[in-house]
Amino acid sequence: MIRLTNLADYAVVVMTAAARVPGERLSAARVAEVTAIPAPTVAKLMGTLARAELLVASRGVAGGFALARAPAEISIAAIVEAVDGPIALTNCLSGEAHECAIEGQCGVRGHWGPINAAVRAALSAVTLADLLKPAAKPGLAPVALPAEMTP
Repeated sequence: MIRLTNLADYAVVVMTAAARVPGERLSAARVAEVTAIPAPTVAKLMGTLARAELLVASRGVAGGFALARAPAEISIAAIVEAVDGPIALTNCLSGEAHECAIEGQCGVRGHWGPINAAVRAALSAVTLADLLKPAAKPGLAPVALPAEMTP
């Protein structure tokens, strides 16, 4: 099973909470309250998302965090990459040093690039604005594949 890290998942929840109140500044404590994510985790994520320029931080009595752009301009891919780094399904293309026992004989390594690109494109196609809409019932919403992946 391919899964996002908990932090990336929580980051999407945090950003969605901020998108539900456009123009308002939210404290980490308030976001923790409405999302049920532990306050230290929310504070860490909001700092990370602000450094990635997805949130804007303001200090002071009326301070807090707000979206840096409109919800329709912030993709899920941007949020995931802000927390987890570049989207890569395998270690061999993650850009990190690693050891692979079959690297010299691997016949599929060269194919992971287009697969990673397709996953990133799918996450880029979904925005925070999309997540504010009611969820579709499972099995009813078809997924459009990129042209290069259609039979």
